[in-house]
Amino acid sequence: MLKGKLIIITAPSGTGKTTLVNALVHHDDGLRVSVSHTTRPGRPGEENGVNYHFVSDKEFMAMLSAADFLESAEVYGHHYGTSERWVNQQLDAGFDVILEIDWQGAAQVRKLRPDACFIFILPPSLKALTLRLTERAQDDEDTIERRMQQARSVIQHVAEADFVVVNDDFEFALADIRAIIRSRRLTVQAQQESLANLLENLTRD
Repeated sequence: MLKGKLIIITAPSGTGKTTLVNALVHHDDGLRVSVSHTTRPGRPGEENGVNYHFVSDKEFMAMLSAADFLESAEVYGHHYGTSERWVNQQLDAGFDVILEIDWQGAAQVRKLRPDACFIFILPPSLKALTLRLTERAQDDEDTIERRMQQARSVIQHVAEADFVVVNDDFEFALADIRAIIRSRRLTVQAQQESLANLLENLTRD
């Protein structure tokens, strides 16, 4: 069985990456999205084990000490981490795995897995990002301002990614990400593995 590929998707908070990732997975049976562990409280409508694995600070630190995480980061005072065991299980089963993580975690993963595909999603403008954060009505004004300051900082790391997608029009952004994933599946290395028998027959004397 062919091993899956690792895909990192990161973006400033409010850019719409979760909605894009959900759409990607819904229409592609070959994709799996990693469910991160976090110490932050669940938001209305979020389910444990579906949106996140919600754990206590003590549980998180125990997992961190046991080197259970492929990457981990602290964001807005809360800890996040990706289960390395789960990721490896999915990759070994032939699924491409999406890590929907922040740029700190992305940098950690790239050091450990340099072949991972890193996609950075940008908002069309800071004004549009502020409007999205306000309209989703999850944060107060102080929190929104803090998220905007963080967004400016995060965007400075865009050059570390392999691909950049601007989420101005949702369907266009979704199509761009699908094209990136499809292109990764069509690299020479990937095709040499998946088309080994065909290539052997085509080159046989």
